[in-house]
Amino acid sequence: MSRRTLILLLTAAFIFQSTSIAITSVARNQTSAPVSSSSAPIPSPEEVLGFRPGEDRKLASWNQVLTYFDKLDQASNRVKFEALGKSTMDVPFVMATISAPANLARLEEYKKIQQLLADPRKLGAPGVRERKAAELIARGKTIVLITCGIHSTEVGSYLSSMLIAHRLASSSEPEIQEILRNTIVLLVPSLNPDGVDIVKNWYDKTLGTPYEGTSPPELYHKYVGHDNNRDWYAFTQVETRITVDKIHNVWHPQIVHDIHQQGEFGSRLFLPPYMPPVEPNVPKQIVEGYAELGNWMAKELRAKGFQGITTNSTYDAWTPARAYSHYHAGVRILSETASARIASPITLKFDQLRSREGYDPQKESDKFGPVWRGGEWRLLDITNYMTTAAFTLLQHASQNRERWLSRFYEIGKEAVRPRRPGEQWGFAIVPSANSNADLLLSNVMWRAGVEVNDARAGRSFVAKGKIYPDGTKFISLSQPYGSFAKALLEGQSYPNLRDASGHPIAPYDVTAHTLPLLIGVNVRTITAPFDYPKPRGESGGGPAGCGYGTDGTPPRYGLYKSSVPSMDEGWTRWVFEDRHFRHLSVLDKQIRGGNLRMKFDSIIIPDQPPRSILNGYRSGAMPPEYTGGIGEEGVKALREFVEQGGTLIFLNRASEFAVEQFKLPLRNVVAGVPRTGFYVPGSILRIELDTSHPIARGMPKDSIAWAEDSPVFEVVSNESIGAATSMPASNVRIIARYPANKDPLLSGWLLGGDRIRGKAALVEVTIGKGRIILFGFRPQYRAQSLATYPLLFNAIR
Repeated sequence: MSRRTLILLLTAAFIFQSTSIAITSVARNQTSAPVSSSSAPIPSPEEVLGFRPGEDRKLASWNQVLTYFDKLDQASNRVKFEALGKSTMDVPFVMATISAPANLARLEEYKKIQQLLADPRKLGAPGVRERKAAELIARGKTIVLITCGIHSTEVGSYLSSMLIAHRLASSSEPEIQEILRNTIVLLVPSLNPDGVDIVKNWYDKTLGTPYEGTSPPELYHKYVGHDNNRDWYAFTQVETRITVDKIHNVWHPQIVHDIHQQGEFGSRLFLPPYMPPVEPNVPKQIVEGYAELGNWMAKELRAKGFQGITTNSTYDAWTPARAYSHYHAGVRILSETASARIASPITLKFDQLRSREGYDPQKESDKFGPVWRGGEWRLLDITNYMTTAAFTLLQHASQNRERWLSRFYEIGKEAVRPRRPGEQWGFAIVPSANSNADLLLSNVMWRAGVEVNDARAGRSFVAKGKIYPDGTKFISLSQPYGSFAKALLEGQSYPNLRDASGHPIAPYDVTAHTLPLLIGVNVRTITAPFDYPKPRGESGGGPAGCGYGTDGTPPRYGLYKSSVPSMDEGWTRWVFEDRHFRHLSVLDKQIRGGNLRMKFDSIIIPDQPPRSILNGYRSGAMPPEYTGGIGEEGVKALREFVEQGGTLIFLNRASEFAVEQFKLPLRNVVAGVPRTGFYVPGSILRIELDTSHPIARGMPKDSIAWAEDSPVFEVVSNESIGAATSMPASNVRIIARYPANKDPLLSGWLLGGDRIRGKAALVEVTIGKGRIILFGFRPQYRAQSLATYPLLFNAIR
């Protein structure tokens, strides 16, 4: 069977369900040799799509994108188009490799050069490494990965991918010829191909209506929505794994250009450098690299007349969840272009522009300029900024080829050197009672290319005065990706950053990513090198399956799915499906319809603002079928469900909905407190469990809570809340509380921790025959907090 036939079979299901498209070149390009140039002219995007990407109110389907790249591949010997796998919803996940034909003929050679420079140990003894490295640097190419469309409402980038590819495939300009000679461009048209059609279908459906330009009333990734760009160390989603396994870990790109869009009321374009803080394990050469490249791009774009450009603002480089390449010797150049209303133009007045962290778009400064005075902002402006920025980046990558490869090698050389006296040697993963959690942590490390070594003595052994059980795994930091391991295995101490008025400067995302705490694994820091028993005839291993399963048949339970999409609902649904927990989604109208006890034993309400649960979209903002929330009817139906013996489980912010709507004898002690008095922007806190309660059964007394915009409970009397219909405080049982005599913070950033000492984090309230369980944290946070999964699943049961 030919490779062409094989790939056609792999994509047959998608092709059958779509219009007739044949991704013929995907198969043809499985060979290492480049495709010969045909006599056919290089097709432009408009010739295939029927419109030029960037036209108002025009979006391409994923099928059309595949068709375009297929035709481009057939016509140009500069393009190698291939399917790397299938997305969550089973459509092709693809990449185009673009370079000079001579380079495409030697792709395996260039991959090998990258692998050797990434791990200088493979070049032999230190005495010969420099000579061999210099030879490889002289021959190598700058590898640039351009990723588009991870956030599917940011439509400019996947459309721009076709414009970028066409120019590279067809142009005879000297600038483009130089780029093709000196670089190998890995172009991913969309990191979330499912979302392309989710957004297009909704946009086309609402075109010409009052709802034109609104976001879809569903997550644009089946499970995680916008959080698909927060998965670059947990590796939970299919698309993340394909990108890491088949692009990053194969090609080791020196530069990753991640093309995004931001809100419409700030700058027209963000480029690095990033604002503080930088995660301390990011190599200094990476910081130097993204600062040099980002500043150069901004200077060049300004010289070309582009306005409203900011650097060193808004976005930080703290969490590995968004920056896999920073721990794998590649700079991440995030670009954020201002949005329109999907593909519909907008008009902005100058006084509508709003400040973001680090700059004021109405004033020129060292971080912003030149000032954009407002006016019409169209999809064509977005694609123009994006494509110009991309080619500016490629120009730098091409003109500074040796500099980029030398920096790449220097990062690897520094990473693999022996640790000096006083430096940390590494970590030990000590076997725990939860072998699945141990395996999951090892799998994360293996997937990221971290070397994890087993110790097998057939018994416990002593090293440096400490006892290590048989089966302990060791991670040395003297390896190419030791910084990735260190970033995830140690605790975080986020800097206490304040603005000029003393207010905390919010992180762009969250402040903690300590996997041993989240997963519940015992990891020890090793300060000095030592010998440990090596397994005989075994290697360090590699990623393995980590199924969780479930015992017996789960009870009937529902998962609330609001008409306002909730990422926490998607994550919860993913966790349930991953663990094979059967459940049903429960919609607003089903809750309003009542009679819930006949269908369910438990209903879970994921993290969502209370007003969003109650009211949904406001009237007029979306079609009528998506407005109204659960309403008063739904509140009544949920109360009846509990009184009749059902269990209601509220997660994080949703718990405040329960307190308010059911008049529970509880108070959120941090509600209304300004950030200067209390602030916990995504951190890991310490909690103490009442292990006599069934929900905490089998758990250790000391556990963790992922706190992020989280309520903290205090039991109050009926009189203090002024609710004549509320139940007595004796109906409340505290299952978890923050310690009274210890700092609640384990990892991240917490201001005002004294306010929550001794206060409740998890409570149960009985009403009639049933109960309401309130989590003041996210027990299933981004499918990472396995340590608190048992609390959630015990509550469901």
